[in-house]
Amino acid sequence: MDALDALVLGIVQGLTEFLPVSSSGHLELFKALLGDESLPAESMLFTVVVHSATALSTIIVYYKDIFSILKGLLQFEWNESTTFSLKIIISMIPAALIGFFFSEEMELLFSGNITLVGFMLIVTALLLWLADKSKQTNEPVKYQHAFIIGVSQAISILPGISRSGATISTSVLLRNDKSKAARFSFLMVVPLILGKIAKDLLSGEISTEDQQFFSLIIAFTAALITGIFACRLMIKFVKNSQLKYFAIYCFIIGCISIAIAQYFSL
Repeated sequence: MDALDALVLGIVQGLTEFLPVSSSGHLELFKALLGDESLPAESMLFTVVVHSATALSTIIVYYKDIFSILKGLLQFEWNESTTFSLKIIISMIPAALIGFFFSEEMELLFSGNITLVGFMLIVTALLLWLADKSKQTNEPVKYQHAFIIGVSQAISILPGISRSGATISTSVLLRNDKSKAARFSFLMVVPLILGKIAKDLLSGEISTEDQQFFSLIIAFTAALITGIFACRLMIKFVKNSQLKYFAIYCFIIGCISIAIAQYFSL
């Protein structure tokens, strides 16, 4: 992988981790339209690097919240930070169960099924549109909400369902405060990303041979900077009820995907 490929992939990872357009869905579209070999291959090490960058992006944006949570946990105090931590743990359960019991079945979904991607993008568009029209409230995320939002995160494994779009929309539709919904959505994924990184590192399957470390540094930096930008931008979009623009985009791309799939029998 050369420096330009690393830069582009880093930027794409940083943006799509936070913006509700489904990175997995777009990747499947590019693979089908351009061919698997036309895209630079992502090694496991590269995946770990860019995911580390987007996790760090979230930590940087929400460093005050994370520091408060860690402080509460270390002091063994039952306060707002510890209750928030418990809600995060509850939200992780559905995705963790699916990842543990159905990982092989999930991989079968990523086989160039463009019709599925198209319909899932339309579902994402509908969720974003409904969330955008919801009225602002001051309600916090409750325990039962955390589990339901976690189910949305688990469903977003499907290519075409945006993780951030599904979790934020679900939270807003549950009448949660929009800013708190975005905060919860972005923080709830950090433990999962870090867990996935740890699993990959401990698997023994990561190879450092023939790796262009300069390209990895470029990819990490690009994903980190664009991740910080996209995270803050998404917070503003949610707060200002501007998710409809992403809804329109996902609906159009979804319809085009279905049409192309039918025409070319993809």
